[in-house]
Amino acid sequence: MTVPGRRSSTFIRLLRSGFTAPSAAARLLDADALAAVRADPVLLDALGATADPDLALLGLVRLAEAQPDGELPGLLDTLVSAKPLRDRLLGVLGASEALGDHLARHPRDWLGLVTYEAADLHPGLAEFELGLADAHDPVGLRVAYRRCLLSIAARDVCGTIDVAQTAAELADLATATLRAALRIASAAAPEDAALCRLAVIAMGKCGGNELNYVSDVDVIFVGDAAPGADEGKALQAATRLASHLMRICSETTVEGTIWPVDANLRPEGRNGPLVRTLASHLAYYQRWAKTWEFQALLKARAVAGDEALGAEYIAAISPLVWQAAERENFVADVQKMRRRVVDNIPAAQVDRELKLGPGGLRDVEFAVQLLQLVHGRSDATLHSGTTLDALHALAAGGYVGRADAAQLHDAYRFLRAMEHRIQLYRLRRTHLVPEDENDLRRLGRSMGLRTEPVAELNKAWRRHASVVRRLHEKLFYRPLLDAVAQLTPGETRLSPRAAGQRLEALGYADPASALRHLEALASGVTRKAAIQRTLLPVMLGWFADSADPDAGLLNFRKVSDALGKTPWYLRLLRDEGAAAENLARVLSAGRLAPDLLMRAPEAVALLGDPEGLEPRTHEALEQEVLAAVGRAENPEAAVAAARGVRRRELFRTTAADIIGSYGTEDNPAEEDHGALVDRVGGAVSDLTAATVAGALRAAVHSHYGDTLPTRFAVIGVGRFGGHELAYGSDADVLFVHEPREGVDEQEAAKAAQTVIAEMRRLLQLPTTDPPLLIDADLRPEGRSGPLVRTLASYAAYYRRWSLTWESQALLRAEPVAGDADIGARFIELIDPLRYPVEGLREDAVREIRRLKARMESERLPRGADPTLHTKLGRGGLSDVEWTVQLIQMRHAWVEPGLRTTRTREALAAAHAAGLIPTEEAQILDEAWVLATRVRNAVMLVRGRAGDTFPTEARELAAVGRYLGYAEGTVGEMLDDYRRITRRARAVVEELFYGA
Repeated sequence: MTVPGRRSSTFIRLLRSGFTAPSAAARLLDADALAAVRADPVLLDALGATADPDLALLGLVRLAEAQPDGELPGLLDTLVSAKPLRDRLLGVLGASEALGDHLARHPRDWLGLVTYEAADLHPGLAEFELGLADAHDPVGLRVAYRRCLLSIAARDVCGTIDVAQTAAELADLATATLRAALRIASAAAPEDAALCRLAVIAMGKCGGNELNYVSDVDVIFVGDAAPGADEGKALQAATRLASHLMRICSETTVEGTIWPVDANLRPEGRNGPLVRTLASHLAYYQRWAKTWEFQALLKARAVAGDEALGAEYIAAISPLVWQAAERENFVADVQKMRRRVVDNIPAAQVDRELKLGPGGLRDVEFAVQLLQLVHGRSDATLHSGTTLDALHALAAGGYVGRADAAQLHDAYRFLRAMEHRIQLYRLRRTHLVPEDENDLRRLGRSMGLRTEPVAELNKAWRRHASVVRRLHEKLFYRPLLDAVAQLTPGETRLSPRAAGQRLEALGYADPASALRHLEALASGVTRKAAIQRTLLPVMLGWFADSADPDAGLLNFRKVSDALGKTPWYLRLLRDEGAAAENLARVLSAGRLAPDLLMRAPEAVALLGDPEGLEPRTHEALEQEVLAAVGRAENPEAAVAAARGVRRRELFRTTAADIIGSYGTEDNPAEEDHGALVDRVGGAVSDLTAATVAGALRAAVHSHYGDTLPTRFAVIGVGRFGGHELAYGSDADVLFVHEPREGVDEQEAAKAAQTVIAEMRRLLQLPTTDPPLLIDADLRPEGRSGPLVRTLASYAAYYRRWSLTWESQALLRAEPVAGDADIGARFIELIDPLRYPVEGLREDAVREIRRLKARMESERLPRGADPTLHTKLGRGGLSDVEWTVQLIQMRHAWVEPGLRTTRTREALAAAHAAGLIPTEEAQILDEAWVLATRVRNAVMLVRGRAGDTFPTEARELAAVGRYLGYAEGTVGEMLDDYRRITRRARAVVEELFYGA
């Protein structure tokens, strides 16, 4: 009798045996069907050893209750007396709810687990064919298939076979099933079978002898006419047989389904004929096939139907597979394939994806297959469709480091074992790690983790996934370093030819030069070389992810040569996680940023500082520049110091722009492109203003000491005043002064002229720094007018002579340097001109429209494509800016939000005021941001300014990468630019021209 309030001994025993619901388990043990064995301690211990004791007990009760009359004692006697049967049966029942259901429906199938002989321990294709031989219809085939699957699962969960052997047996069972299905289809249509020869080629994991418990079985069908038969009729007959075979395996019956048969890897995919002749297959592969199709053919294996035809197919396509690396577009295709396709995985599932997620099975399989394609053309030992066998061959041949291969081998086996056990539970096709605690517990216990199964499972899974992520890139590049460094005696290495082939396959246009750079960086026994050998495998992968890997590697060598002896450089790259990747992105994205860095290599330190890429404020920049100028001994040294600050800050800005546009492994690319453009425009404008202020201070000091005879200010106009300067923009300015009290006006004017001339001279002194050109052509009367005027002179001119275009130009006027009071008084002077009370008269509106139309027809460079010119082309910068400026001049007198020098701010204000509908405002903003980004990209890539897309292929591809387009999609980029700007032009026609 149980004492009230105390647990029974049975309850406690069940709890200790691993049952999570001991009360329910106790009730199941009390079932009449188990009366003969419920007290046997062997049974409880055996249940406790399963992955899920509760599930195993429930399955056992269902199986016992389903036994035909008189057969229950045989089951129970065997269960308690024969350990092999007990372990197999309870192991399956505790790991697979679906196979428990099968045994309850077919209660005599447990007998298939009793025998324990050598052939039973490791059955092959012949044994599975024998097991399916009595199946003559789809339902019978399903029952026989599950019976065979039961035996595989039993050996798997008991550890009789490992994960690779399990996958191979599942592939053998699939082969036997395809043969049985073809036999049933042929028996149903003997006239079709007589007309044709049909071979079934397994692809994917079935072809590679590494199938999952539940997976699509990928196939290709090859047909031919039987002797004397018409080819057309024979192919129709073969198509009917193939279709029937697929239905037999795929359709759902009272016994469920087996697995889908997927023929979409055939030429032309779903759009192509289901069955082709061998000649038709070859014609397609020789002319139309893409690289991924040859990658898929790595695993092709003839499994069913006409053996001779299947063998002919394999013999014919094999040479094509191993020549794929020599195809014209191989590099571009590989670069596209290398980018993991996770876009279609819901965000909530990415971290649970065993197959496609970061550090998943696909990473290992792709890496191995790519190395096979590159090196298998000259090494037949790599011609294996099985991932682990191919990985072993790659290590044996020196194509992969042995230690890396061993780690990857262990990680892959663990991940595949997880995948097997997840699918075995309900026999459903899934690659998601479960979230439910009980499911994770069962999964962990099925993997042999018994102490803390959930915690241990998660820890082991993350560790193995981390290994795969870390080795995925190293797998390609570490052997390249071993090949040039030659440090470990006796280790098999890549030959120079093999190393060159690999670099070429990964996008390096000049493998010989790349190998020389690697040798210079990584050879020797110094600490510096050792750190480089640690860094380079990953750096090379990041370079290969750019449009110009060769330039990235060359620039890295140059920076390393310049900084190699400094104690902090390599330590920074090794220890600061983001620094190395940031540097790789910057060095391989074009010419401008590396050129800036080469002139001041110590700026690399910015890339390792979390705050290092944040733009500095205008006040901080001006303070630093003026302090540096004040310390200089002469004006030349002063401006050299100011230009040095400008160089460093330009590098900071370009680096932040590149990294924000490309993204990194930990931080995706910036999605708000407008924010990127604003950041660049603001940073370059602030930096230019500080540099002008420094040059002004140096010029005044060199000629007049501390006090200039006249109060002097520099007014930024155009993009400078609008805080929208691009990397290659000139600084458009106006100069204004006012004589100090008691100073003659002519003397003051002469002083102002002297300072301007000195500023220009200093800023244009030949140095290695980027030049800063000061352009004053927007002043009154243009180049014909005086370079500098007094405030009174400006007032007189604007009162009497000012033209509409001059008022428009003043919309973006803002003081940038010099006397703040003079600057503020100048703005006060021009506000009535640029924001006229009552807005523009109609004749002024017509004049602006006429000027714009004339500019479009006269200023576009000869031969330029108007649909791709970012400044003057259709829907480009000029179109958007003139539209916004016309709205400002018409309405800013009553809408204070429009009184801004910034284009995007004015556009947003116009929308907020109801002057531009939402959709039209978005269209104009998108076009303006895109055109600005293209101009920035061209400067970053080419190192010189340009208003249209580059024509050289690598430069165009680099612009595409900056804009977020994958390799090989520059056509899509140009189409998108034309589409976006075409829509903007339509809005301009309506809002600006009044069409």
